[in-house]
Amino acid sequence: MDVLETSKFLDEELYSRQLYVLGLPAMQKLQGAKVLLSGLQGLGAEVAKNLVLMGVGSLTLHDPHPTCWSDLAAQFFLSENDLGKSRAEASQELVAKLNGDVQVCVHTDDITEDLLLDFQVVVLTASDLEEQLKVGTLCHKHGVCFLVADTRGLVGQLFCDFGENFIVQDPTEAEPLTAAIQHISQGSPGILTLREEDDTRNFRDVDLVTFSGIEGMVELNGCAPRPTRMQQDGTLEIGDTTTFSCYLRGGVVTEVKSPKTVSHKPLDAALLQPCVVAQSPQEVHRAHSLHQAFRALHTFQDLRGRPPKPWDPVDADKVVDLARALEPLRRADGKPLEEPLDEVLVRTVALSSAGGLSPMAAMLGAVAAQEVLKAVTRKFMPLDQWLYFDALDCLPEDGESLPNPEDCSPRGCRYDGQIAVFGAGFQEKLSRQHYLLVGAGAIGCELLKGFALMGLGATSSKGVTVADMDHIERSNLSRQFLFRLQDIGLFLLSSQRPKAEVAAEAAYRLNSDVQVTPLNYPLDPTTEHIYGDDFFSRVDGVVAALDSFQARHYVATRCIHYLKPLLEAGTQGTRGSASVFIPHVTENYRGPTLATASENAPYPVCTVRYLPTKVEHTLQWARDEFEGLFCLSAKTINCYQQARTSLVDTDGPQLLTLLKVVPGVLRERPQTWQDCVVWALGQWQLCFYYGIMQLVRHFPPDKVLKDGARFWAAPNLCPQPLEFDATQDMHLLYVLAAANLYAQMHGLPGSQDKPALREMLTLLPLPDPQHLASAEPGPEKVQELHKALQVWSVGPPLQPLTFEKDDDSNFHVDFVTAAASLRAQNYGIPPANRAQCKRIVGQIIPAIATATAAVAGLVGLELYKVVGRPRTLSAFRHSYLHLAENYFSRWIPRAPAVQTFHHLKWTCWDPLKVPAGKPERTLKSLLAHLQEQYGLKVKMLLQEGALLYSVRSSPEKQAQRLSLRVTELVQQVTRQMLKPGQRVLVLELSCEGETDNTTFPPLHYKL
Repeated sequence: MDVLETSKFLDEELYSRQLYVLGLPAMQKLQGAKVLLSGLQGLGAEVAKNLVLMGVGSLTLHDPHPTCWSDLAAQFFLSENDLGKSRAEASQELVAKLNGDVQVCVHTDDITEDLLLDFQVVVLTASDLEEQLKVGTLCHKHGVCFLVADTRGLVGQLFCDFGENFIVQDPTEAEPLTAAIQHISQGSPGILTLREEDDTRNFRDVDLVTFSGIEGMVELNGCAPRPTRMQQDGTLEIGDTTTFSCYLRGGVVTEVKSPKTVSHKPLDAALLQPCVVAQSPQEVHRAHSLHQAFRALHTFQDLRGRPPKPWDPVDADKVVDLARALEPLRRADGKPLEEPLDEVLVRTVALSSAGGLSPMAAMLGAVAAQEVLKAVTRKFMPLDQWLYFDALDCLPEDGESLPNPEDCSPRGCRYDGQIAVFGAGFQEKLSRQHYLLVGAGAIGCELLKGFALMGLGATSSKGVTVADMDHIERSNLSRQFLFRLQDIGLFLLSSQRPKAEVAAEAAYRLNSDVQVTPLNYPLDPTTEHIYGDDFFSRVDGVVAALDSFQARHYVATRCIHYLKPLLEAGTQGTRGSASVFIPHVTENYRGPTLATASENAPYPVCTVRYLPTKVEHTLQWARDEFEGLFCLSAKTINCYQQARTSLVDTDGPQLLTLLKVVPGVLRERPQTWQDCVVWALGQWQLCFYYGIMQLVRHFPPDKVLKDGARFWAAPNLCPQPLEFDATQDMHLLYVLAAANLYAQMHGLPGSQDKPALREMLTLLPLPDPQHLASAEPGPEKVQELHKALQVWSVGPPLQPLTFEKDDDSNFHVDFVTAAASLRAQNYGIPPANRAQCKRIVGQIIPAIATATAAVAGLVGLELYKVVGRPRTLSAFRHSYLHLAENYFSRWIPRAPAVQTFHHLKWTCWDPLKVPAGKPERTLKSLLAHLQEQYGLKVKMLLQEGALLYSVRSSPEKQAQRLSLRVTELVQQVTRQMLKPGQRVLVLELSCEGETDNTTFPPLHYKL
């Protein structure tokens, strides 16, 4: 098989989020891959879209069949104008426009043995069994990875055959484990003790390790992978260390991932001995019945020359008969599989099999594309070997009427594939909806594409409203399907287009029936005048595609307030989840609370500055250093220059610190690149030598506290000063980055010439920055600083630098990487590499198109249920998947928790409702109503934290407020007018008899 040349440039900005999932070696392999995709209905379109967005080298499309109406319900590359045209040829142009780096071709002839030899992976969708067996046999023979993917209505099938000796180089998504070393003994075996107890538990299942940074027992540094074995006390045996030098200090142990070999059967054998991916014995049995259902559907097609008609009971019964007559499945040992066929399941599959649904194509197409990635990159374990996915829970529940053949017959419209499953009546209801989509990022684009194909709101004047305040960036293009290169600004932020507007225009091109209204405002407390009572009164439901727990919580509270169903999804790497929350039926959203979520949570200042114990601490320190050295200090000195105040009057030592770092070891404003290098070298000495020496002088290694405890006992790590060495790459990188940033701040040219810098550093004497290490400079030092800063007042203002993670040429990430790594060396902490630094400091969420598409499909399936007739709890599903680990789980949500108080019962969906009345009632009337209607004697009444009433208030204050109308009281206390169009005041209660566990429902005072 041929492989494309992989020397072409990898656009790291475009694939930045994906690189954190796959890594550079896998991305380079992907760029050289050649894939054949046969079948361009909805499922094939999803596979093509995902592969091209992710940057596969070459994709050849094959599907000579003519486009028909039923294709358009799931195939987004085709339109009414393509009816009768070859699907592959009609799709090619739009597929190619997704990514200019991918070669997209069309093959118009039959698939032959010679053709297959030109590809690494072959994917068949919407193919008959005879074609699958022919192509599968040839691929297995020639070592070409082979996949079969198919959807029939609400069920899907995926098969993988990667050969009998397929080696997976990197089986898991997790980064290799690293841990700091406490001690290594000399012996046979040598015993490794890790510093942290958590690391000991993590290394329990590690087979091979290597070492770095060890002082003393240097023979282990960079050694070949050594086997390990966990002992009962948590230490690790690491083989014979008898002849090695004595261990002194430091070092890092790193897991070495072991390749795994996968052996797959060819399709003809796997048909009768299916190995299925399932999470329980019940799922295995169901998968076996679905396996037989697909075989029976192929047999029906061969006999009748057509698939079963939509919801035709005669055809369905015939499929069941054919399934019964199939050769029994066999176990791995060749014996017959003794389990009954689920005939009800097979019949339901047959009845609903004629349709093609966008959410099903999205889900199966995502998994299929991920398997292609596994095949070409040899990263992550492939499926072994069959995956069956069904969403038959979308159909009416037991006892309800199922669709009939007449309602599901073709209409000659773009929704025929969907009508074949749910009926024309359901399609009409779907078209009358008005939904709010919050977020037009990667998941939001996939959702909006699905909404357009489904016809959500197609006859509604409102349709779909999409809310997003962000603009499009280049890194969005590898995942955010609706955006193109022309939508991003090349130079100016002002030329970047808003995501909501571009997404709305793209959705219109997919389906001009669907009205999409973009709003470039976030959904948060500042925009409640936009997304207020009037807005939500016109919305049927909300779909959230947000990357912040805080934003998700806020959207969830609005849905609870307005009693609107909420569907939400999120991804991280190849993990994804989709959830559904229905008023009065399910629990409410229960993601991490604001108190427990780790978003932007700072570490204690003392820990970061003096007592770091993990890499995150060193990164926070480095990020703070950037801010202090190149942003805050420049702003401060600019203000000082303008005010020309005396430093004696300067407010606080922190401001003095910001001022003194600008001159550093210099006495004159820098004029040349060498001046900037001298300053950077002084900062290196200050941070990694003198600063550490000063700390150790105050707190020596044997320091004992008053209670007898050692100061540097675990978890505290006693630091070691570093000696500058220009031959060390990280030492050089720090000076290079710091000098360039300092030059930028002063408007001077920098340099990227590392050899020249290394030579310069060998000639420069090491600066002495001891005077800068003093925490509280005395009057003499202040006067010296004052004189130095007077020099800086001559010349233009300094340019404060704003940290920017996505520009790899600006030295921002380089500085943080080097500073954090050197800080980690000071404290013996395993350092992060540049990619890890960029991800953590830049708060980048690893992302890939496959996981995004999968969760969007799962949300679409739940939307079918929400739009249909009211359902019980058992109809709905939360979902979680991990594509790298072949894990797929769907489960019924919890019911809402019921709370009680005396005779009252309520859930989170049950506010207390009190009408304002005409004329409006007073506070006294409201309190009396609550006692009479609900038996609640109110002790305290609040509105958005403002106290309206309290039994502890003075009698005069109570009397004055009790006589006021409620809206008058609210406006008087809060000093704010009611919002235009506001229909409800939300009040909080505290009542007599409540306990610490009582949380009363909100009081909705209806105006």
